[in-house]
Amino acid sequence: MRVLPQDITPGLARAGRALTQVNSLIIAEDAGLTRQQVRDFEKRVGRLTPEEKSRLYKTLESYGVAFITEDESYGYGVRKRHNASKTRQLKRWEDEGGPGGEDDI
Repeated sequence: MRVLPQDITPGLARAGRALTQVNSLIIAEDAGLTRQQVRDFEKRVGRLTPEEKSRLYKTLESYGVAFITEDESYGYGVRKRHNASKTRQLKRWEDEGGPGGEDDI
């Protein structure tokens, strides 16, 4: 099982963003939120609507965060979807060949 977008907690959001090593402004912009909304949610002083939580969740997932539900043995949490080697490989592929162009197909 996995954590559903509407179930994202401030702790999961903060931990997920820490794993991405992406600052709150970029995460906020990608999620269609303000930086202050993201910071306030992570600090438990602000609330997000279910739609805003869903956008934040999907943005963190797009940066490689995997959300884990709690079970009988362990609590909920986050982890990287790709290990360090895979992340470097993906980065290398993204940097190859310069900017993408239009396909002739």
